[in-house]
Amino acid sequence: IVLVGVTMPDGTQDETDASLDELSLLVDTAGADEAGRVHQKRDSPDPATFVGKGKAAEIRDLSVSVDSDTVVFDNELSPAQQGNLEKILGRSALDRTAVILDIFAQNASSTEGKAQVELAQLKYRLPRLKGMGRKLSQQGGGIGTRGPGETQLEVDRRRLVRRVHKLEGDLRKLEKNRKTQSKARKRTSNRRVSLVGYTNAGKSTVLNRLTEAEVLTEDRLFATLDATTRRLQMPGGEMVYLTDTVGFVRKLPTQLVEAFKSTLDVVIDADLLLHVVDASAPDVQGNIDAVRYVLREIGAADVAEVMVFNKIDANPDYQPLVDRHEGSVAMSAHTGEGVESLLNVISDRLRSMTELVELAVPFDRGDVLAMIHREGQVLTESSDESGMTIKARLDPDSKGRLSEWVVGAS
Repeated sequence: IVLVGVTMPDGTQDETDASLDELSLLVDTAGADEAGRVHQKRDSPDPATFVGKGKAAEIRDLSVSVDSDTVVFDNELSPAQQGNLEKILGRSALDRTAVILDIFAQNASSTEGKAQVELAQLKYRLPRLKGMGRKLSQQGGGIGTRGPGETQLEVDRRRLVRRVHKLEGDLRKLEKNRKTQSKARKRTSNRRVSLVGYTNAGKSTVLNRLTEAEVLTEDRLFATLDATTRRLQMPGGEMVYLTDTVGFVRKLPTQLVEAFKSTLDVVIDADLLLHVVDASAPDVQGNIDAVRYVLREIGAADVAEVMVFNKIDANPDYQPLVDRHEGSVAMSAHTGEGVESLLNVISDRLRSMTELVELAVPFDRGDVLAMIHREGQVLTESSDESGMTIKARLDPDSKGRLSEWVVGAS
C-alpha cells in the first residue's frame, strides 16, 4: 500500500510525518504492508483530487513501480475526490477513515459493537455508492471491503437507508438497557471511574492489574472496542465501578464517534476519568491532546481527570512527564510498579468529591437508613432513645436528598 500525506499551512512536515507513521501502524493492524509514501505541501486541497492531477499521476507511477493495488490518503477524501483519484490511479483510493473503520470491523465482537461499526460503515459508504456498484458486487477482501455489513452493501440505496434506520433503532434499545443498568449502579454508593486514553496506551492492562480481571490485552491498535466494567475495592474498603473503553486516535472518524456515543456514555457519566498515557510513545503530548479533543466532542471535557503515565518500564526518563502534569501518577501495569500510588490517588480524588455529614434518623425510618448505606460511605453509627446518629461521606446530590435528617456537616 502507498501512503500519501499532505501538509497544509496550519501544519508542519514533522506533524505530517508523525501522522503518516501512525497511518502505517493502522494499515499494518488492518493486515496490509506499506510499500511507499508520498509527501506534498499545499496551500489548500484540490477540489477534484485533493492532491492535484500532477501529484496524482506521480502517485500512480510509484504504485505501479512498487506493485501496490491500493493508495491510502492520511486526509479525509470527499466521495468525488475518491472517485476521481481512482480513475487517475487505476486502483483503490482510500482515506484514513476507511482504514480505521476496517480495523473496527475486524475487532467488533459483541452484538452492539458490530451494530455500531456497521452503522458507521454504512454512513461512510452511502455517499460513495454512486459508481461503486461494480466494486461492491465483488466481495473481495482487503481494507475498505470488510465488515459486518458487507452483504448489505450490494443492495440499492433505499435498502441501505432502511438498514441504517434499523441499526439506529437496535442501538437505541441497547442504549436503553445500558441506561437501566447505569441507573441501578447510580443508586448504590459505588463511584464510577472510567479508563480513557489513546489506543494501545495499556488501558485494558491497567484494568486487569487493578481488578484482576481477564480482559483481552494485545499490543495492537483498537484491541478493545466494547466497554467492560469491573468492581474495584479501594484501600479504604469502599467499592468503585471501573470501566475500560475504546481507545481514541488522531482524526478519529466522525461516524465512529457518533456510532459509539452510547458506549461512551460511561465516560460522560463517570465521577472520575483515569487518562492512561503511554509514557514511551514518540509523541506523548500529541496523544494527550487527541484524547482531550474527543472528550470535548462527546461532552466529557469537564469530568474530573487523573493523568496516569503507564509503561514506565519502557521509558526510564518518565519523571519530567509527571512533573509537567500536577497530580499525575506514574505506573507500569505490566510490572505492577506504582499501582498502590494510583489506588491512593483515586481514593483521595473521590473522597474530595464528598462531604462528611452527620445525620439523625428516627428508628422507624428504616428506608432512610437504607438510603444512607446505599448512597454514602458510613463511617460511624450510634443510637440513643431518639434514634440513630450516623456519620457518613455523601456527595452533594445525596446530601440534598437527605437534607431533612442532616444535623451537621464538615
